[in-house]
Amino acid sequence: MERQQALPNPPSALSRRLSVVAAREHGVGPEQLRWIGTDPDLFEAFYREHVEDLQRFVARRVGNREQAADLTAEIFLAAIESAHRYRPRRGAPKAWLYGIARVLVANDRRRRGRERAGETGGKSFRGSALLDPEDAARIDARIDAAAQSRRLYEAMDCLSDTERAVLELVALDELSVAEAAAAVGVRSGTARVRLHRARRRLRAELEATANQPTPRKEDRS
Repeated sequence: MERQQALPNPPSALSRRLSVVAAREHGVGPEQLRWIGTDPDLFEAFYREHVEDLQRFVARRVGNREQAADLTAEIFLAAIESAHRYRPRRGAPKAWLYGIARVLVANDRRRRGRERAGETGGKSFRGSALLDPEDAARIDARIDAAAQSRRLYEAMDCLSDTERAVLELVALDELSVAEAAAAVGVRSGTARVRLHRARRRLRAELEATANQPTPRKEDRS
């Protein structure tokens, strides 16, 4: 079990200002990420750097504005709460954030499944309550743009969880194989094997689906 390391002493006022300027210009680096939970300016830079890509990540997986906003807020909240445990050897900040996002989206899918089955579940953070009309329109546009990706996402049910995770991150979210490996928590070589296997199985599944006859109208009624 990995020992918990304490955060180093906070930076001086000057080094903090320089760090924030660098983060706004070049992105929050591995050496800065652990401070986003205690430094609002660094978190703002981190949020602005990743929010659009993260909203697209969520929109590819859900088709509801409120659900997408809630999940995006939950992911950033979880990042704040766990930033002090971040270790650069686990991957770049982007891969680390997508690892958190992948887990929370999966948890949300299971939670909603339980709710549909009549089970009670805990309440999630309501990020949708903070949406203004401009934010809502932007999320709706991303959900509409991601409709094709969601269809592909649904077709991935034929894959194992590990194959699916790597393929989603590379094919849908445009992460590199190394970034996807870090987000999933496997070696790059393992991720490449899973990606190749997933692509082959998904191609076969899509071809089989395309060859199936389309049901007649009276059959669907």
